[in-house]
Amino acid sequence: MESLSFLLSFSFFLLSLSPLVSSHVTNHDDFLNCLSRRINDNTTPSKVIHTSKDSSFFSILDSSTQNQRLSVPTTPKPVSIITPVQATDVQTVIRCARVHGIHVRTRSNGHGYEGQSYVAYNKPFVVIDLRYLRSITFDVDNRTGWVQTGATAGELYYEIGKTTKTLAFPAGTHPTVGVGGQFSGGGYGTLLRKYGLAADNVIDALVVDARGRILDRQAMGEDYFWAIRGGGGSSFGVVLSWKIRLVDVPSTVTVFKVSKTSENQAVQIINKWQYVADKVTDDLFIRATLERSNDNTVQASFSGLYLGPVNDLLVLMEVKFPILGLEAEDCTEMSWIESVLWFADYPKGESLGVLANRERSSLSFKGKDDFVQEPIPESAVRGLWRRLEAPEGSLAKIILTPLGGKMSEIAEHETPFPHREGNLYEIQYLAHWRGEEDKNKRETQKYLNWVDSVYGFMTPYVSKSPRGAYVNFMDIDLGMYLGKEKSKYEEGKSWGVKYFKNNFERLVRVKTSVDPTDFFCDEQCFPALARKLCFPALARKLCFPALARKLCFQILSRKCIFGYNRKMYMQK
Repeated sequence: MESLSFLLSFSFFLLSLSPLVSSHVTNHDDFLNCLSRRINDNTTPSKVIHTSKDSSFFSILDSSTQNQRLSVPTTPKPVSIITPVQATDVQTVIRCARVHGIHVRTRSNGHGYEGQSYVAYNKPFVVIDLRYLRSITFDVDNRTGWVQTGATAGELYYEIGKTTKTLAFPAGTHPTVGVGGQFSGGGYGTLLRKYGLAADNVIDALVVDARGRILDRQAMGEDYFWAIRGGGGSSFGVVLSWKIRLVDVPSTVTVFKVSKTSENQAVQIINKWQYVADKVTDDLFIRATLERSNDNTVQASFSGLYLGPVNDLLVLMEVKFPILGLEAEDCTEMSWIESVLWFADYPKGESLGVLANRERSSLSFKGKDDFVQEPIPESAVRGLWRRLEAPEGSLAKIILTPLGGKMSEIAEHETPFPHREGNLYEIQYLAHWRGEEDKNKRETQKYLNWVDSVYGFMTPYVSKSPRGAYVNFMDIDLGMYLGKEKSKYEEGKSWGVKYFKNNFERLVRVKTSVDPTDFFCDEQCFPALARKLCFPALARKLCFPALARKLCFQILSRKCIFGYNRKMYMQK
């Protein structure tokens, strides 16, 4: 009788870990009923819950599908989209999803390179779309602000620009990218050499965890807070908002751009750039880009931001980087917020309000990246030039982003983003093509092959053991969970160390602590380690009915709740 009582008690524990029991028995209708019953009376369920039967469903799905190669009919679609209008809605989604075994993906504005915020493979799923959670507030006196995860970088910059001309935030250069994915993976832009990553300047956050609780930094603890600032957004919870530290910028900055179409001249300048760009004053950022020009010939462009007036910049460049030949007519003085518009390629005179537009890209793309620790030879630069001359390179870009400065001052263990001191620059290989070409799989494949060929060509010249990668440029080619011969930990480590190096192990421990049932997971999330909650004798006691033993064992061991030899147990 005691054993039966113990088993019944433990059954309630199993039910509380519903993803373990019902991951293959999803009940979407019951999930939706659960949501409808619990959504706050002050909101309208029809505004929050969208199924494929609704006329608005596909417009909402497509509006933040920023990579058009993932818009093809064969791409898995969610069974519903939830657009929360308040924090408690997110809590409700998580709690109902757990009870009914529903897999969730969270989308800020859909710029993930592999569509991981709105695509899932081999399982039904719903998307939590945070588009309505995008408020932004500032405390200028204390140089801080709160930004909800559904906001874009452009919306953040717009609000900063309306408020002050001498404060900024070091996030990315693309205004339509959501802050949720960007901050959670690191996030960098033109201020990275001066102030580091966006994640380096996050000082608090509000997160809905796997139990549906809202936690701030104090409540979640420092390990959890550490993990969400660079560890990626898919493994630990739903971040509702971020408290950021605003940074100082002068009232006048200088931007410049110099382009070279001569291969010999461009190769010489890029070669010199490798020795200079990470070592100059951290007030100077110079990005190098290889791409096709307007007349369809390959060119090298050098775009820069200097935190100061043009006269000081010209003196500095004459000393540190004279081969570029920078002249006053290549430069423009402006405010920092105007430089945001300039780097985003908006026309001169465009109003600040354009930054708040949530535009959808019409292009498809595929990207990979590397970190370079020693200058690559001129022959390698020429090899990249040749590849951009291929037909598949017509809309492609190879982007070299300098590190150094503040990036080298922050230890690689201080946040999950480890690519700090010892790295000269990050290099990205990015193919773009028109979305209509994806109607023919062969057309899509030729662009994917182009990226693969560039990545393969660069193997001898980039970081090794591991070959580093940036998680915000997620690359599914590095691996994904297959669940075959290797354990989930062994599979996850194969790409996890590329993104996070030695920080991978700590991230796995955090994952195990905050989400032991692996509720938040995508094709490259962190694995939750086995938890030794039971001994074999206890398992036999819990699963004592002979007919029920096999099923009971499968439920208990499904997520490796206790670690012992299952074959030996099943024989007993």
